[in-house]
Amino acid sequence: RKQTTEYSTSSSDDEFESKPSLTHKAKRTLRRRRKLEKETKQLIKQEELKRLHKAQAIQRQLEELEERQRALEIFGVKLERELRGESDSGTKDEAQMLHEWFELVLEKNKLIRYESELLIIAQELELEDHQSRLEQKLREKMAIDGK
Repeated sequence: RKQTTEYSTSSSDDEFESKPSLTHKAKRTLRRRRKLEKETKQLIKQEELKRLHKAQAIQRQLEELEERQRALEIFGVKLERELRGESDSGTKDEAQMLHEWFELVLEKNKLIRYESELLIIAQELELEDHQSRLEQKLREKMAIDGK
């Protein structure tokens, strides 16, 4: 009978020893989770900054493009007047002016296509940013529900 009592005491001692190790495991798991959350937030911030830099670069390119389009427009108006004979410069050959006109039209079309591409990329960045924000909200809600 004494052996049973000792066995029982020994068993209860194991329980007390295992509880601190469980809390230690829980603390370690909590630390890992917090570290992972911190790393995730840093990654999200880095991705957000990358998108911001891309958006700023696109904005600069769009501004440069707009200036080039304005310059082409001014040149086109001048060339059109020369073709109509409204300008005093009669030194240019009509064939040469038509050639310049068609090159101008081609350049303008090229700029319009480039502008469309930039706008699509900008929209893509906006959508990526929106998706990232939604994912962050979802993670926050899941973290709240998990607690």
